[in-house]
Amino acid sequence: MGSKDQGATATDNRWLVIPRTLSFITHGTDVLLLKRAPHKRVFPNKYNGLGGHIERHEDPQTSAIREIHEETNIPVKNVQFRGVHHIDTGHTNGIILMIYTAEATTRDFVNSEEGTLEWVPLNEIQTKDLVEDIMLLMDRLFGKNARKTPFAAHVSYDDDDQLIYKEG
Repeated sequence: MGSKDQGATATDNRWLVIPRTLSFITHGTDVLLLKRAPHKRVFPNKYNGLGGHIERHEDPQTSAIREIHEETNIPVKNVQFRGVHHIDTGHTNGIILMIYTAEATTRDFVNSEEGTLEWVPLNEIQTKDLVEDIMLLMDRLFGKNARKTPFAAHVSYDDDDQLIYKEG
């Protein structure tokens, strides 16, 4: 099947998504979080994992590794796909978020224009000003509900802009 037969044109009035990655890097029992810079449009001053847009020429894992390197300059190993979030933003376009974990080979990082990096003990993450779904992910990736197999979830928002999380 050629590219024209894929059925993914903007004129089809179909749901279109922006592909992104989100990665959580561990070193021992700590996870590296990024406090987003105050000037960032998305999640300013909030703690999140590392990630960004998947470029047209990239597969998701290559994108995750590139984003980790760009935002931290940390070499990683054991990069694993852990799940996907299908995010309905309430707009014409949504987001497909590919979620990864990896292990850092060093604790030494270089901050970027994205924000300030911080190693946080897994049992202290809840003390940070987090992006709203991070605690759900921490439990799913590292907590009592962690599984080795990838998960899939639909994320949307109600009329009061409160998160609705449905895992399949």
